[in-house]
Order: sequence, then C-alpha cells, then structure tokens
Amino acid sequence: MVHLLQPGSIAPTFTTTDIHGNSVALESYRGRKVLLAFFRNAACALCNLRVHQFIGRSAQWKDQGMDVFAVFESPLANMNTYVGTQNAPFALVADPTAVLYDLYGIETSEEKMKTTVADSRTKDFIAEAAAAGYELIHEEGANFHRIPADFLINEDGIVQVAHYSQLVTDHLEIAVIDRFAAGE
Repeated sequence: MVHLLQPGSIAPTFTTTDIHGNSVALESYRGRKVLLAFFRNAACALCNLRVHQFIGRSAQWKDQGMDVFAVFESPLANMNTYVGTQNAPFALVADPTAVLYDLYGIETSEEKMKTTVADSRTKDFIAEAAAAGYELIHEEGANFHRIPADFLINEDGIVQVAHYSQLVTDHLEIAVIDRFAAGE
C-alpha cells in the first residue's frame, strides 16, 4: 500500500540535480512556497502543455515567492530531447528510476490510463496540446501508466495541497496554484 501525503504533512525532502546539472534540494527552499509537480514522461504532449502553462506564469509566481519543480520519469537524454527544449525558467528533474515518485507516493495505474483514454474530454486536451505544438510521441522505455500529481508546499515545508490525479488529464487547477502563490 502506497502512503499518500495529506495536507499538513511535512513534505519529504530530497536532493537531486536538474537537467542542467544544478543541485536541487527541497530543504534549501524553506522560506519560499513550492509547487512540486510530478509528470508522466518528457515526451508526453499533455505534460509538455502543462509545463508550457507553468512557464507562462513562472515570473509572476517567482515574484510572489513560489518556486516550481517539475519531475519526469525519464532519463536525462529524453528530458533534453523533449521537455527540455522549452527552456523552462524552473527546475526540470529527470527521475528515471522513480525514486522521488516513490517518496511522494505517485501511482502507476493501467486502469486510470484506460479511463483517461476512454474519457470524452481527453481528445480536447490532446487537440489543445497539438495546437500548442506538442504532439503525441511514444517515449521508448517510459512508464506509460504513470499518473501525475501536484503538491503545494508552504514556506515551512508543510504540504498544503496534495493533488493525486485520477486521470492523466486531471491536474490541480491553475487558479488554485495562483491563489496559493498569492498567499490567499
């Protein structure tokens, strides 16, 4: 049984490196808010669209005292080939062995993946991603059944929101993230 984090939990700390080789330690961001987003893989069109949306808001969020970490279950080479081409102004982290995914209880679910594919709204999300330039691409060796999750962590390292997605297309609403960044 995977342990799911709850609001009020202390966010598990970690130290890793981003795609540029910079050290990323969650503990070093105490005193700032953090959006910790777990994605499927670096080639995922829907994940790339979400990163694109984060990039559009990142300057505002940074000014409001919030940093972003985006984690992908992909090797570094794939990160650079796919999501890394967006030149995100925040940390993109490759976690091909799912160490951080396990630490935060992020699930793999064939059933939820099938439900996502069958969901009538999925085609709209895929069309939106395609319109933004993100095509559906199979990433060799990727965990196709990984389900995303988002965590909002306060300045003291306490999880304020733990959003474990029910579908691949189910993300924490941007408006919720905006309110958290603004301190509302």
